[in-house]
Amino acid sequence: MIEKFTNYLKTKITLTDEQVDLISRDLKVKSFEKNELILSQGDTSSKTYFVLDGLMRSYSIDSKGKAHIIQFAPEGWWLSERNSMFNQASDFYIDAIEATKVVIIPKDYFTEGAKYVDGFNELNINMLNNAIRFMQKRINMLLSATAEERYLDFIRLYPNLTLRVPQWMIASYLGITPESLSRVRKDLANKHFR
Repeated sequence: MIEKFTNYLKTKITLTDEQVDLISRDLKVKSFEKNELILSQGDTSSKTYFVLDGLMRSYSIDSKGKAHIIQFAPEGWWLSERNSMFNQASDFYIDAIEATKVVIIPKDYFTEGAKYVDGFNELNINMLNNAIRFMQKRINMLLSATAEERYLDFIRLYPNLTLRVPQWMIASYLGITPESLSRVRKDLANKHFR
């Protein structure tokens, strides 16, 4: 299973077999059951997860008990809680929406890997920059886009999730009610079939 992860890395950076062995030795594969809670709000964890199979999400719960989904992580995506990685209380929960297999990435993985692989630090910086850009776009969409625009962006970003997650989760991610999501989907279907 680690091979799926190292193959992913090989799409980003050139690695020899020896380097793959060196950067793989501290990695672990872990399975989570459907609906298993992985990280609770207020906890700390120095782990990052790379999803091999399955689906995870990060979310918060407001004072009224309503979930607000921050990110979905299907196969080939990374998920972590940044506060938690720096020994601060987590702002979010992480759970498995489906039965999920992940590679657990230790906090110092890229620092250690840079000792063996030229360009490993740059890969880490690029990934962090991509994550920042993703979150900036997400914030902008929530603040300024219509519900329809947000839904279309969701479909572009997560093309296979509309059939894998309940509609209330998609609505939560979009910052709208499930009823509003139903209207958006109906309006889009009507536009498409005219």
